Amino acid sequence: MRADARRNREKILAAARELFREQGTAVALDDVARRAGLGIGTLYRRFPDREALIREVAVEGFRTGLAAIEAAKYSGARPMAALEELFRRIVEERERLVMPLIGGPLARDESVRELQRSIVRAVADLLSAGRDTGEVRADVTPFDLISAAAMVCRPMPHIPRSQARALAERHVTVYLHGLRPEGAKALPEAGDPSEYLGSNRRRDQGSGPSVLPLRRAPFPT
Repeated sequence: MRADARRNREKILAAARELFREQGTAVALDDVARRAGLGIGTLYRRFPDREALIREVAVEGFRTGLAAIEAAKYSGARPMAALEELFRRIVEERERLVMPLIGGPLARDESVRELQRSIVRAVADLLSAGRDTGEVRADVTPFDLISAAAMVCRPMPHIPRSQARALAERHVTVYLHGLRPEGAKALPEAGDPSEYLGSNRRRDQGSGPSVLPLRRAPFPT
């Protein structure tokens, strides 16, 4: 890929991430091109339709998340320190994690599903190591950690970006303290996470696009 084409691609993806956070995935592609400072024709040459653009933003986000998890897993640090490093990376990379936070391609996209499975396996390994050393409570699941990471990094209403990172770091500190076994109370039942994935698969088997039909981001920025 030529250098100018690579720059245009990055501009489009950056604009898409911003607008997906602000307005959801139904944002007009003309608006994405305008935010990127490019013509709509340039956008369509890189991404032939909305689904292709959403998928690329999602894949980039999942790859970023997986890289952060694997870096923590193989860091050589003790498990709780590795989890702290993981959440620090997630806070730093939260702009690129927009699709894992607000939704993306459903289970029909096998490449995305494999990324999700890899993430779950890597998180499970981190938690298992923490349980083995007595640093992580026994009843925490990979889904608990993944959903907490999404919640602490989501855009919050009326919070300036200059303050958003500090707020996310405070939430991470509270959450990590709750992972420790000392004084832990039993967690309430939350159902089997595969049930949520199953509902997505059933939706995806019907007609219509294979992306979440978000009309607006869960929290305005």
